[in-house]
Amino acid sequence: MRYGFVIDQDRCIGCHACTVACKEEHDVAVGVFRTWVKYIEKGSYPDVRRHFGVMRCNHCDSAPCVEICPTSALFRRENGIVDFDNSRCIGCKSCMQACPYDALYIDPKTDTAAKCNFCAHRVDVGVEPACVIVCPTQAIMTGDLDDSQSRVSRIVASAKVAVRKPHKGTAPKLFYVGIDGDLLEPSRMRPERTAMWADHNPLDNDRPATGADYDGTPGSARIVYDVARAAPWGAIPAAYLWTKSIAAGVLLVAGLLIAAGRGGRNQMLLGIVSPILALLFLGITGILLIADLKQPWRFYYLITKPNPRSWLVWGTYILIVYGVLAAAWLACAVLLGALPLALTITSALLAICAACYSGFLFAQAKGRDLWQSPVFIWHLLVQALIGGSAVLNVAAWLSNADMVIALATAYFLFVSLLFGLTMILVELALPSMSEDYRRAADLVWRGELSARFWIGVVLVGTASPMIILGLGIAASNPTATAAAALLALFGLGVFETIWIKAGQAVPLS
Repeated sequence: MRYGFVIDQDRCIGCHACTVACKEEHDVAVGVFRTWVKYIEKGSYPDVRRHFGVMRCNHCDSAPCVEICPTSALFRRENGIVDFDNSRCIGCKSCMQACPYDALYIDPKTDTAAKCNFCAHRVDVGVEPACVIVCPTQAIMTGDLDDSQSRVSRIVASAKVAVRKPHKGTAPKLFYVGIDGDLLEPSRMRPERTAMWADHNPLDNDRPATGADYDGTPGSARIVYDVARAAPWGAIPAAYLWTKSIAAGVLLVAGLLIAAGRGGRNQMLLGIVSPILALLFLGITGILLIADLKQPWRFYYLITKPNPRSWLVWGTYILIVYGVLAAAWLACAVLLGALPLALTITSALLAICAACYSGFLFAQAKGRDLWQSPVFIWHLLVQALIGGSAVLNVAAWLSNADMVIALATAYFLFVSLLFGLTMILVELALPSMSEDYRRAADLVWRGELSARFWIGVVLVGTASPMIILGLGIAASNPTATAAAALLALFGLGVFETIWIKAGQAVPLS
């Protein structure tokens, strides 16, 4: 049994009865929606036509929200309904990033994720969902898609139906009849800057605009009514990526320096200071991760109620093990005065895992095309090398460490910055995997975020420190290299902010 929806947009009159019934049935708060009706218009005056589209959860057979949810708060019932248990939700908002259809939201009453659950409580007692009962034109239909005699199954088999974003591989079970294709692909629509009672479109408040958003072709599809969707992640996830890069990079670079034979005269810096810095930034990373949860007091659910398919869970395990190894590194340096080779190698490997696991996590965020870049995981590793070598270089300068180690960290930083800039340019210049990817990349290249990218990341955060590093290395000047390291850390932080913002700038529905 697989319950699914069929919505006949030829019958839909755009009355919003389904939206109202859904809100009443589930006591949905003002400002958020489980189902909503979107309007677009096509044509030029006087030949204009309005089209309606009912938007909601697609109850996918391969639901990315279920896969990424770290506590299995989202789950798929045996009858195919994708439901949620808000008593398990920690409010990480990762499901909102995973859903390509903008179907999830954070309930302001419970601070947990919510969405259309097919009125599962009604279906369980043999009653149809509230939206189906209330629809005056019977445009919304439900039934068992596996039952060849059900009405929805017959329509799907015999009529021309469409689904939203089939290329995402989610196997959605919401089928549309007679819908305008532009309604299914938001990248094909042109948001309006003005509305009947407003000077600007309120939907643009929470996302930057890019010139690629607007199609100037007369008569092109334009959005005239929709619901607001704010970006789920903000400054905290960007800061978390920054601190995690430093935490992972410090021991990784220290391990590489020891392997290169640079640790003999630098026991204090590489043996004691580096694990202290790793633990410090790892602690800050953990605090940021918990602070960004809507239910921060449930953070331990990641351990007690884990979903083994979620990279949020695996990332938590990796960070915990990495923290234990950093503490062991510090203990061996203090108590034994030496580092076992096995501990050094294991710590470096876990540092790589700590740096790179976010690439797999962002890959599970299937709604955000920019984050699906195949280069991103390698870029995270290079970011860790930048962060680690920069912080160690500053620490070497502050502790008046041996000139050999100061220059070695400066060399590491120079090479890492060169590779980092190459990675960024490759990511943004990749052939567009999709229109959403192109729009997000354009936003960084030449859109609203371009000034911060070219000035903050490329000029101040990469080119300037590379020049200063070159001069500082040539003159054996640790003060100059430390100043360059601070600029590199600034550029790394700016890039993380841009990456998070640009990834969420393109609308999903």
